[in-house]
Amino acid sequence: MNYFLFTRCSFILGIVILTASCSPGSIEKHTMPASAPVTVAVAVRKDIPVQIHTIGNVEAYATVSVKTQVEGELYRIHFKEGQEVQKGSLLFMIDPRPFKALLRQTVANLAKDTAQMKKAEVDTRRYEDLFKNGVVSRQEYDQYRTDYESLSATVKASEAAVVNARLQLGYCYIRSAINGRIGKLAVHQGNIVKSNDSILVTINQTKPIYVTFSLPEQELSEIRKYKALGTLKVEVLVPGNEMNPTVGELTFINNEVNNSTGTIQLKAVFANEDESLWPKQFVKVALTLTTQQNAVVIPTQAIQMGQGGQYVFVVKPEFAVEFRPVVPGNSLNQETVIAKGLQPGEKVVTDGQLRLAPGIKVEIKNDLEVFAQDNSGLHD
Repeated sequence: MNYFLFTRCSFILGIVILTASCSPGSIEKHTMPASAPVTVAVAVRKDIPVQIHTIGNVEAYATVSVKTQVEGELYRIHFKEGQEVQKGSLLFMIDPRPFKALLRQTVANLAKDTAQMKKAEVDTRRYEDLFKNGVVSRQEYDQYRTDYESLSATVKASEAAVVNARLQLGYCYIRSAINGRIGKLAVHQGNIVKSNDSILVTINQTKPIYVTFSLPEQELSEIRKYKALGTLKVEVLVPGNEMNPTVGELTFINNEVNNSTGTIQLKAVFANEDESLWPKQFVKVALTLTTQQNAVVIPTQAIQMGQGGQYVFVVKPEFAVEFRPVVPGNSLNQETVIAKGLQPGEKVVTDGQLRLAPGIKVEIKNDLEVFAQDNSGLHD
């Protein structure tokens, strides 16, 4: 009897426990999905530059290939390879001794010819008086006058020879024609060099410096339009130092389109006082045409691509996400302008999109950062 009562009570207790465990509240508690963890960013208003990006090549502002204009022994070199030189700095000295000797010879010849000319001048004047008085014939007078004129021409030739000798002596001292940086030497002290034969060294002017680049011809009309309104800023990034762009300005648009490539060549000038740009170097170029005022901007990584186009997930106040088609515009530094589809202050998902669908609840992992954005005053 007691055993039967115990078994019945156990059966009733089991039914009660099972009923309690299967109550509607308990079922909901165990089947409700957890919130999806995401990171978000706030859409803000910013002034965003409208830029065209390409690859450019650094080009020396001026290049001088140094040659000698006289033949002789390379007597002395007055610089070191790679050294920065100023305009007028002495670079090379060709052995000047033969040219000094030639100058002394031409000066002596000039003195001799001048003395002979002066004697002929005196004789001509004397015979002119004798001819007028009928003492000598006209033929004799004409002979002395001819000698004087001939010696006068000889003196002029001797004067020119002296000037040329001084010029040749001056060519022994080769000086820099520009401010710049010396390249690799092609000759060494003691070599015999010939006039206009080979390049002794090359000098590149690097302060300022050019960057040349090409853009599709379709961009030409916009470039010319904004160039007519004022100076266009050009920024370049050197590989390995991409956090510190160098700023210059557009100075040249070529007068024709390259038919083989369909591009137009442009050139920008940079002060380059720190010589961060080096000739023949490849750099990233950003040409700024204008600035888009008060644009709605979000991180580029928030934008997703679907069958219907580009979209973002917007986090609503109740922490549920909404699917929102958007029309992106210009992009800059991992940020993209949203031309249509978002308002300033709305929160968009930047990481964790693969777990999302419209209406799913989310948990914001960077809520402190988002709170700071909300209170930064960068959005309306």
